[in-house]
Amino acid sequence: MTGSLIVAPRFCGPPDRGNGGYVCGLIAGFLEGPAEVTLRLPAPLETSLAIERGGPGSVRVLDGQHLIAEATALPGSRHLQLPDPVSVQQARAAGARSPLLMHPELHPYPACFVCGPDRRPGDGLRICVGPVPGTALSADVWCPGEELTDANGQVRPEFIWAALDCPGVIGALRDAVPGDTGYVLGRLAARQLGPVKGGEPLVVAGWRLAAQGRKILAGSALFTASGQPVAAAQATWIRLGRDAVPSGIS
Repeated sequence: MTGSLIVAPRFCGPPDRGNGGYVCGLIAGFLEGPAEVTLRLPAPLETSLAIERGGPGSVRVLDGQHLIAEATALPGSRHLQLPDPVSVQQARAAGARSPLLMHPELHPYPACFVCGPDRRPGDGLRICVGPVPGTALSADVWCPGEELTDANGQVRPEFIWAALDCPGVIGALRDAVPGDTGYVLGRLAARQLGPVKGGEPLVVAGWRLAAQGRKILAGSALFTASGQPVAAAQATWIRLGRDAVPSGIS
């Protein structure tokens, strides 16, 4: 065994399991550089999960005999094509129009660490992207607090991964509100492109890449106020009924 990790209750997505992006970010921390994480089962809260090395540049996450996730390092040449950024003003206005804020009663996971409207400022990230008129993007502004940074004032990687999580699927759905239909993260590949400083406003953007059956492929990115991209991700999301439990991704 290489190590272990525990997901604290604060970092939930659905109330009984970890937020997918945050969990993926923790797992990616056992690899060097960009990574892709595939979630096979929901990550339980307050449970010690074992990290095992696989082949070169890969790890597996286990809860006893149950495979929770697999992760691999990504080659340096693999990049997601990013859209043109929008301004902080545009993103803030779009976030205020987010369907998750306009109809919070329909949010399937209102206490989600990343996008939950029930979370207090400083407790959750409260990133609720909304459609940007005239573009295919949804966006919001996120100003990460000091509690999310390391000793050098840089936002810790697991929180960068978390911020890239929900905005992708919300952007892919645009004006739709999930209602009785939930979406769970199946796979997330993320890459940090530059330093992400705490206390400075970031534009968070999400958009649809493709859709097939129950799966949605979404892109997401973080931009500085000057439009410089500092992180990007590509995710596969799976549509579920409200009471369904995901069994993994193929």
